[in-house]
Amino acid sequence: MKLEKVDVHTHLSPASLGHVLPLLEAQGIRTVVNLSGGSGEQLDVQLEAARRYPGRVVVFCTPDFESPDPAELELMQLRGCRGIKIYKSLGLGITRADGTLLPADDPSLDALFEKAGALKLPVAIHTGDPKAFWLPVTPQNERYDELTVHPDWALAGKKVPSFDELLAQFERRVARHKNTTFIGLHFGNDAEDPAAVDAMLERNPNLFVDTAARIPELGRAPSAKLREIFVRRQDRILFGTDLAAGDLPGQLVLGSPDRRLPSQADVARFWSATWRFFETNDESFPHPTPIQGRWTIDGIGLPEGVLKKIYRDNAVRVLGL
Repeated sequence: MKLEKVDVHTHLSPASLGHVLPLLEAQGIRTVVNLSGGSGEQLDVQLEAARRYPGRVVVFCTPDFESPDPAELELMQLRGCRGIKIYKSLGLGITRADGTLLPADDPSLDALFEKAGALKLPVAIHTGDPKAFWLPVTPQNERYDELTVHPDWALAGKKVPSFDELLAQFERRVARHKNTTFIGLHFGNDAEDPAAVDAMLERNPNLFVDTAARIPELGRAPSAKLREIFVRRQDRILFGTDLAAGDLPGQLVLGSPDRRLPSQADVARFWSATWRFFETNDESFPHPTPIQGRWTIDGIGLPEGVLKKIYRDNAVRVLGL
């Protein structure tokens, strides 16, 4: 089913647009959100690259959370930024002056998030990580392949909040700013528990979620129950991939970086498994990103009207396209 799509979650270098946009358009993805706008000179370079492709690339920026200044958001918006990207380092890495971790819901950031709402800048926020990242990195860990490639992602034994505490920080932040639109990246930062995300969406009307890099987790949930959630929340779910692209053709990351660049077969699998998940009721097929886990997934066969909203219409509304 070839429906027009907006990918709300990509990470693209400025020089990549010439080769990656045609690749995406071949999949029906006409518009992308580049979450790697950053700040300062990096943001200027990203915005200039995006302007060469009118209507194709929406750029999100990242403010300084160590010295938060709401006025910075207004200046970024004037330069062309259309939303805010918050990395998982908020809650896991950024520290206060005394060296303690800065929680995602720390009151010192309240004015920043209120300003985002006033400016109608949606906030795309990644908080925490898959639950297995808190477990020892052994062959019994279901994310062993990924964590051996990225040992710095492992959180076992580190002085960081638990998964549950980070998720609670995330929701407290969303609930505190009812006039600010939040996009909970990676399916609300809790793709392993779609029912919990469903409940969180019920509690927070200003929250949306994307599907980026979480089809492996979503696809192993009971397909009938997951389909019910997607249909019920069809106005609150946004399509995203977490695809990243470097300067040269072929420098792609398909959801999670591997030791090697993906082959053409890897790229074909990524797309075919993605559409198969959303559009078919097929069972026990390989998911898009092998490094993220050695299991198969089931499709949820969404109706065309629901697909149109998730693939495109919700993003158009949330982003004001």
